[in-house]
Amino acid sequence: MTAENAVAELLRAGLAADQVHTTGPGYDTAVALWNGAAVQKPAVVVECRSTADVQAAVRGAREAGLPLSVRGGGHDWAGRALADGGITLDLRPLDSVVIDAERLTAVVGGGARANDLLGAAGKHGLTPITGAIGAVGVTGLVLGGGYGPLSGKYGLAADNLLGAEVVLADGTVVRADAGNEPDLWWALRGGGGNFGVVTSLELRLHAVPQITTGMILYPIADAAGVFARLAEVQATGPDELTVQSGVVSAPDGSPSVLVWPTWCGPADPDGLAARLGTPLLSTVAPVESYAAEIAGRDPMFPNGLSIVIRTRSLAKYTPDIAEVLVAQTEKRTSPQSSLSVHHFHGAAARVPVADTPFGLRENHLMVEVIGMGPDTDDRPWADATSAALAPHALPGGYANLLGPDVPDQVADAYGPNAARLREIKQRFDPDGVFSAIPLP
Repeated sequence: MTAENAVAELLRAGLAADQVHTTGPGYDTAVALWNGAAVQKPAVVVECRSTADVQAAVRGAREAGLPLSVRGGGHDWAGRALADGGITLDLRPLDSVVIDAERLTAVVGGGARANDLLGAAGKHGLTPITGAIGAVGVTGLVLGGGYGPLSGKYGLAADNLLGAEVVLADGTVVRADAGNEPDLWWALRGGGGNFGVVTSLELRLHAVPQITTGMILYPIADAAGVFARLAEVQATGPDELTVQSGVVSAPDGSPSVLVWPTWCGPADPDGLAARLGTPLLSTVAPVESYAAEIAGRDPMFPNGLSIVIRTRSLAKYTPDIAEVLVAQTEKRTSPQSSLSVHHFHGAAARVPVADTPFGLRENHLMVEVIGMGPDTDDRPWADATSAALAPHALPGGYANLLGPDVPDQVADAYGPNAARLREIKQRFDPDGVFSAIPLP
């Protein structure tokens, strides 16, 4: 009997046989991540259908002495959803969403995706705080912070975490919220899945007025002026307006400046578009369904491509930064590679930095350098772009996107919260069973 089969038999002693996979369709679908170039291959995949299944799998992994990972949405570009040679807990069956419309809350299973949550909440006229696309797992987004189109008004996704059910390293289950295990609850709001397996989340929902959003594209030749005027908009705009931006390929494959505003209140899309320049096209309009709008963006980031991501945080757009973005875009080797710049302001910036692990609570831009293509992840380009932005960047970076190969950024990613995070990690997981986004 191979070592893999021996471990599988150990796990099957406490689980149904069809939940434990070493080969076959159940294994293959679990290890197929957003990044098709991920190389990690777990020895065993456990299909978790309940919190009790998670407990049994955690205890089994400890008994076998194997590394453990948690697979939710599978969108971590570095492949950390999979434990190479170890045991991967597949939480995708835990995808339930229960809405309490009176309390404005949702209880979300650890394997649910943003599309599941948005769709369920939308049926009640309510809106959760998610990222900009729908295929991403809710748990990974929330635990790592969660920039999004509505963060200016309602904060990060992590700021809307009211509580969580967590399976700890010894297999016990706890509730973490403001009144129960408050240190653990604090760590979960930006410190990632490094403290236990989150089997469900309780999230705050919002009765959001009309949402208006869509993309505006400008000629790359106008980038300097567009970014300069956008800096003014972002510095003076209301909480209700969050503007994602960057450089992407236009439908004909040529690089274009992207501006993607989202209003959750009174909107002036024509005025914004004209203020920034003369657009090539604009799709900005009031949306009937925010859930459908977010889901409609998923084809922009299909599964199975080769992907690498780098990230830098910037105080604001400057002429030098605009020059770097344009110059680096011209050096892409894949037309699918892009620069996505997330806008952090408003309510998210007013949360005291000590209230959560998220280390940068001042107005800023988070640059997502996405190297992506069917045959190449454009890694040299992504690395060079990150290096070119470094002299203009704030310390650290968005921990949810930092890979294992940038320790200098990881050291500063949590700002003044690093020491408390390490203390809580030592308390709840002294043996280092859980390893998710990097900790300092």
